Amino acid sequence: MFQLTETPIDPRALCDAVRNPSAGGFASFEGWVRNHHQGRDVASLEYEAFPALAEKEGNRILQEICAQHDIVSARCTHRTGHLHVGDIAISIAVSAAHRDAAFDACRAIIDSIKSTVPIWKKEHYTDGTSIWVKCHACADHGHHH
Repeated sequence: MFQLTETPIDPRALCDAVRNPSAGGFASFEGWVRNHHQGRDVASLEYEAFPALAEKEGNRILQEICAQHDIVSARCTHRTGHLHVGDIAISIAVSAAHRDAAFDACRAIIDSIKSTVPIWKKEHYTDGTSIWVKCHACADHGHHH
């Protein structure tokens, strides 16, 4: 299940949601807001999404990757709204019978979400300026900043 949230993400809740007696392997990924990007000092980030389309595409990705990698369960939560340095922007949890499948699926999920889900990022810099960061999916979904 893929979901968007405006509240802080609890990675432990995602881990618990994918726990299953048939799973022997677990992998997770967290994307954190860092304090720099391409040589500029970042103060905070802002994420916008087209919720209906983002959740539909995110769930499609999870279903497809789970089937390809023989995954028991997978969850992904992505933040929207204003985030500060150190906040979790995205959290992914994957369980599988074996570790290789869990690791491979976790990487495939983050790569696919970043490239196709309509979520847009605005970087706010310490000098007071801000820009919408180029996003591969933006042009495909008609969102231009």
